[in-house]
Amino acid sequence: MTKSANPFLERLGIRLPLIQAPMAGVSSPAMAAAVSGAGGLGSIGVGAVHAAQARAMIDGIRARTGAPFNVNVFCHKPASGQEAVERDWIGRFAPLFAAHRAVPPDALTEIYRSFVEDDAMLAMLIETRPAVVSFHFGLPRATAIAALRDAGIVLLATATNLAEARLIEMAGIDAIVAQGWEAGGHRGVFDPDGDDDRLGTIALTRLLVRETALPVIAAGGIMDGAGIAAALKLGAAGAQLGTAFVGTDESLADDGYRAALFGAAAHHTNMTRVISGRPARCLANRFAALGETIAAAEIPAYPIAYDLGKALHAAAKADGESGYGAQWAGQGAPLARRMPAAELVRTLTAELEAAG
Repeated sequence: MTKSANPFLERLGIRLPLIQAPMAGVSSPAMAAAVSGAGGLGSIGVGAVHAAQARAMIDGIRARTGAPFNVNVFCHKPASGQEAVERDWIGRFAPLFAAHRAVPPDALTEIYRSFVEDDAMLAMLIETRPAVVSFHFGLPRATAIAALRDAGIVLLATATNLAEARLIEMAGIDAIVAQGWEAGGHRGVFDPDGDDDRLGTIALTRLLVRETALPVIAAGGIMDGAGIAAALKLGAAGAQLGTAFVGTDESLADDGYRAALFGAAAHHTNMTRVISGRPARCLANRFAALGETIAAAEIPAYPIAYDLGKALHAAAKADGESGYGAQWAGQGAPLARRMPAAELVRTLTAELEAAG
């Protein structure tokens, strides 16, 4: 299993059917380089930074390895501000800020741009030419896809159902990341306000393998080599693991996040949109618990809501409270392990081989 068993892995230039998920704010150039150097596909998420910062991250990987890696961008619909909703949102959380001797923002802003309108990010990717670029929350415009393909970049995109997979296939993307309901972090749904069938990784992977012609990468709840082996038996070309890498040495997760991951909270993850404005699976913490009683219509759009979420986390953290962080994790969180990223890849490889 450690050798390339399909043309897709050969096209990526990797020998292991393993992709480290591009967790924005958690995955680091050091993590991506370690995973790629060990034979998998390391990834960074640049959806929350501008083009110059993303270029620096790419340079950071290339300073550590010559192996292929993936750069992930967010393709959400640009936010439309709702002044009344945002004002009420600030007021709702003002007492929490006060409890931590802080004041909330006077107003909320769209804290980062979607790739669908970020020409500087597109130009930077075409110039730097990472081996792989992946899309989350949807797809960019057709001209951007064509430009990236013309630059020789392999393209991946997340789907949570068959309809999204069909759009990915029609757009000329090279492979589909099948994100099951179990997955940690932001749900990759194209329309966060639409119906969500909440398909699990097993059902979604089999459905997309059967109904599309593209390679499928299973994602969600996979934490060890046995899980990777199961994904391959479902017909997937590979598996994407995110939560498994949150506890590694190279992760940017802070001490509070790590403590929650390796504590009781790992057994009780919640899908919530209260932190950022889009559905995302989080470790059970104070912020996620608040979301259980708040209607979606009361929450500002993504990523405007995230402006307050980040401010609240910073205020509480400065006061010794880590329970308002974006502690993203999937349902497999209790299986997380502490070790360097390259060692985790070697461990996963051994487990995969043992699983046959």
